[in-house]
Amino acid sequence: MSWPMIPVSELCEFAVDCVNKTAPTVEHETEFKMIRTTNVKGGFIDLREVRFVTEEVFNKWTRRSRPQYGDVILTREAPVGEVGRFTSNDEKVFLGQRLFHYRPDPNKLDWNFLAYALQSPQIQGKFKGMGFGATVDHVRVGDAERLPIPCPPINVQKRIGDTLSAYDDLIENNRRRIQLLEQSARLLYKEWFVHLRFPGHEHTLIINGVPESWEKKHLSQIFNTQYGFTESATNDPVGPKFLRGTDINKTSYIDWSAVPYCPDEKLDFQKYKLQIDDILVIRMADPGKVAIVETEEKAVFASYLIRLTRKPGIEIPALYLFYVLASDQYQGFISGASGGSTRKSANAKLVVDFVTLIPTASLSQLFTTKIQPMRQQIQTLLQQNANLRKARDLLLPKLMNGEMAV
Repeated sequence: MSWPMIPVSELCEFAVDCVNKTAPTVEHETEFKMIRTTNVKGGFIDLREVRFVTEEVFNKWTRRSRPQYGDVILTREAPVGEVGRFTSNDEKVFLGQRLFHYRPDPNKLDWNFLAYALQSPQIQGKFKGMGFGATVDHVRVGDAERLPIPCPPINVQKRIGDTLSAYDDLIENNRRRIQLLEQSARLLYKEWFVHLRFPGHEHTLIINGVPESWEKKHLSQIFNTQYGFTESATNDPVGPKFLRGTDINKTSYIDWSAVPYCPDEKLDFQKYKLQIDDILVIRMADPGKVAIVETEEKAVFASYLIRLTRKPGIEIPALYLFYVLASDQYQGFISGASGGSTRKSANAKLVVDFVTLIPTASLSQLFTTKIQPMRQQIQTLLQQNANLRKARDLLLPKLMNGEMAV
């Protein structure tokens, strides 16, 4: 089936580029959030890791447009061609540079259909053909405005959009559930081991901030460290999974379905093979962010990561130690101590140069027992999302080229 190709701007209430300069941000959290290209990926817009600005900057940068529910966002550069549906009702969000903003005319173009049309192999191929630049590929504003997209009748668009968005709505709902599980686990750690309101605290003597029978330990007494392997990743499944800093810098879990592969034939697999309970700490660009290996995978880790493994004889649960490293106290320490004027970095010595409280064995084990079901539920939801993405990605091209009717 062949549908007419119509310039997308003719089907939209507006199609505009963002302000093409960097908005001045602030270090503290405010109501006003800036989306960057890194927030737009795979059909979604992630509002967890955003930059913040003042109200004055927000008002200045939104004179042209503000995203609202039902808009579609495209990355013009770094990378080219990522797409996100704006599904939030937050009115205090704006677009950073290199983002293009579409607001479909509901009488001509279904917003979900537009998002999937832009993600279709046909249109993604056009983006790759448009991309140019001496150092970084990018799509020109005019090309983003005039981009021709397939345009079936509006009722067909809605059926296609509704069919595909059903998968993404489930994925997004699972992501929210994962976020709540993460928050619950972190709050439990903070309640017990930062505020010291652990079970039995009423009857425990605390001297100089250390509960009776607890001890302070330097992380270098607990962990061995190891740098990862230097190689470029590939999406072709030609080797083991290749865990990188970008795969863990926004979450406390590892979504293995999104991790690429390591193609190098010279790789010493046994040396870099990841095992359950290994803890990985980012050392470059975003030092201190941490993840833990919770499932059996054929995987190695990249050079921007440092692996922490418990020394022989250390029986402290790995999951407890993971939450020590994920805590605000440790993250603040690494952030403040990392070197670099433009790009922060940390070395293996620094990531274990931290003193932490070690509770009694029974209490750390009780904590692990309570946290483990939450972590297992996260893994279940991640697998569900991987299955949903796979089904959606198989269906999308068939619906978009008319091969399958709805």
